[in-house]
Amino acid sequence: MALRSLDNALPMTPERPKKQAKIVISAKKEKQLSDFGVNDENIAPVPPPSTEASIDYISSENLEEFQDPEAKIQGLVGGLESKDWLKVCESLNDTRRFAIYHSNLLLPILEKVVLVMVKSIKNPRSALCKTSIMASSDIFKAFGVELIESNSDALSQLLLQLLLKSSQDKKFVCEEADKALSIMVESMAPLPLLCKLSAYVGHSNLRIRAKAAVSFANCVSKMDLKGMEEFGLASLIKMAANLRNDKLPEAREAAKRIVVSMYEAITENEEEKAEFWQSFCQSNLPAIHAQAMVKLVSS
Repeated sequence: MALRSLDNALPMTPERPKKQAKIVISAKKEKQLSDFGVNDENIAPVPPPSTEASIDYISSENLEEFQDPEAKIQGLVGGLESKDWLKVCESLNDTRRFAIYHSNLLLPILEKVVLVMVKSIKNPRSALCKTSIMASSDIFKAFGVELIESNSDALSQLLLQLLLKSSQDKKFVCEEADKALSIMVESMAPLPLLCKLSAYVGHSNLRIRAKAAVSFANCVSKMDLKGMEEFGLASLIKMAANLRNDKLPEAREAAKRIVVSMYEAITENEEEKAEFWQSFCQSNLPAIHAQAMVKLVSS
């Protein structure tokens, strides 16, 4: 009895109120709950789904020219710098239309436009990134000569971003970047572009290095002997020897293409060609590398 009385005398400890979990529901479900009188401030609606799927990737052939291009060009850079990514995509397609149909209006602001495009390529939103890369292709077609002759920092930045995107994992972005790099090689003079690419052929990132090697090999294949000599035959064979030992097969295959292009350009005399090639490799490379370069053209 005494114990029971003591228990009755002790004050009751109030229960700590339980924290309510924050529940995330869809907007449709939220409306269903409100129809039943449920209106909890702790219930947060799910954000609306991304609208990236609504972006149309328009081919160059289907882009139309402007009715009043002089008026439209005034707001182009502002549209490219917009915080609304849908507006930026629209402006990128406008950039493509200017490049295709009204290139004379785009040329005075080309470097500024390219620098803004570089920012869009860096954007993690895939739709924006791909549209920017598509714009790069149309700009290469329209301004290949002007871009490479200007030797601008804008082109260097654009080239690096395209190499990065072509070496990443999102397939549809990779494919678009590969296409842009191919168009770049087709549209520009090989020698100055080779000088730009050579900085990336030795890049520390092996995937960037491999992609740069592919474009580098494509450039070399467009050159005659005079162009190769201007760049430096010794430099070319040393680059090829380094790439031949690369970890990635894409880089090793590019090395083989460089060597074959050089071998075919050096001389037309088939009897002298093999002897000259062996002598050339031995005088510019360590013995083990020279032997590998000789084997590439004899296999």
